[in-house]
Amino acid sequence: MVENDTPPLVVNIGENPVQLWGLTMAERVARIARANGLVPGSAVPAGPAVLSNAAFAWDPAWFKYITTRPGMVLTLGGVPVLAYAADADQASRVAEAMRSGTPLGDPSGLDVVAFESGPTVENKQLRKRETPFLMALDAETVRPIERASYFGAYKGVTDVLTKYLWPEWALVLTRVCAKLHITPNMVTAVGAVFCVAATFLFAYGHYWLGMALGLVFMVLDTVDGKLARCTITSSEWGNVADHGMDLVHPPFWWWFWATGLATWGLAYDTTTFWWVQGAIQGGYVVQRLIEGVFMRQNGLMHIHVWRKFDSRFRLITARRNPNMVILFVAMLFARPDLGLIAVACWTAISCLVHAVRLVQSWIVRARGGQITSWLAET
Repeated sequence: MVENDTPPLVVNIGENPVQLWGLTMAERVARIARANGLVPGSAVPAGPAVLSNAAFAWDPAWFKYITTRPGMVLTLGGVPVLAYAADADQASRVAEAMRSGTPLGDPSGLDVVAFESGPTVENKQLRKRETPFLMALDAETVRPIERASYFGAYKGVTDVLTKYLWPEWALVLTRVCAKLHITPNMVTAVGAVFCVAATFLFAYGHYWLGMALGLVFMVLDTVDGKLARCTITSSEWGNVADHGMDLVHPPFWWWFWATGLATWGLAYDTTTFWWVQGAIQGGYVVQRLIEGVFMRQNGLMHIHVWRKFDSRFRLITARRNPNMVILFVAMLFARPDLGLIAVACWTAISCLVHAVRLVQSWIVRARGGQITSWLAET
C-alpha cells in the first residue's frame, strides 16, 4: 500500500467523544490503521504520517486511497480531514489546521483535494466506483453517517435480493449487533445454524419453513459482512468461515430439495433426478471454476466487473439468492419439482454465458488488448 521505505505513523488529531458504531474516532482510526498494516500513534511524528481529524468521520476506502499518495490532503469545507504528510514539516502544518478547524495556511508541496469536487475511488474489494462518504461527526450526524457507512460497505455488484430487497432489514440488525457488541463471527455462527436447519427441512419437504429459515440465514449472511466492515473487525478466520459456508452449502440445498419431493408425491424418476442434479451441481462447479480462471488470468479482477453487461448479469446469475426466487415462485403454484428443474435450466444458461465471456476475454488478450474493469474506466 505505502510506497515509501518508511511506513507512516497513523495519528488521530483532536478529541471527539461522539461514537460511530460504538467506537470513538480514535478507536476507529486505530483499527483501520492496523487492518491496513500500519501502526497507530498518539503524537505527530518527526517523519511521514497519516493524519485524521477527529471532528470528521470517513469511509475506510479513503484511507486505502490516500496512503498511496504521499502529500495528499482531503478537505471538507476547506478543513483538512485526512492527509498523508510525507515529512515532519507537512505533518506539522496539516496537524495545526486540523486542531484549529481551519484551512491550511501554507499548502505548498501538498496536493489538496476538496471532497466537494467529487473525487471518486475504485473499491476493488466491493466491486464499485464511488465518492465514499465523509461528514462532520457530532451527535446529530451519527445516524446518517452510520447509514452512509453501512451502504458504503455494500458490494456494488451483487445479486438482486442482496442489492434491493434486504439492505434496510440488515441495517437494523447491524445497528443492533454493534450496540450489543455482538461480533461478526457470532452472527456467522447463528446464520450457520439456520442454514443447516433449512437444509434438513428441505430434505423432508418442509419447503415453506425451510425457505423462511433460509431467508433468515441469507439476511444474516449480509449482516456479518457489513458488521465486520462497519466496526472494522474483519478477521481472516471470519472471512474464511463466511465465504467457506457460502461456497459449500448451496449444493446441499439443491440436493435435499430434490429428495424432499417424495413427501409431496412429486419425486423425480432416476433419470430426471440425475439430469437435474448434474446440471445444477456441475454447472455450479464449472461456473465457479470459470470465475476463478478469469480472476487468475486478469489480476484477480472478478468476471462480474469486466463490462456493464457482466455486472448487470450478476444480479440474476444462477447463484443461491436468484435460485431461491425461482423456487419461491414455483412454490406459489405448489410445484417444487418444476422449480428445481427451472433452477437447473437457469444454471446451465448462466454457465454458458460465463463460458462465452471467458472465451471472449481470451480473444481480447490474444489480439493484444487488456482486460480492465468498466468501474476503473469511469
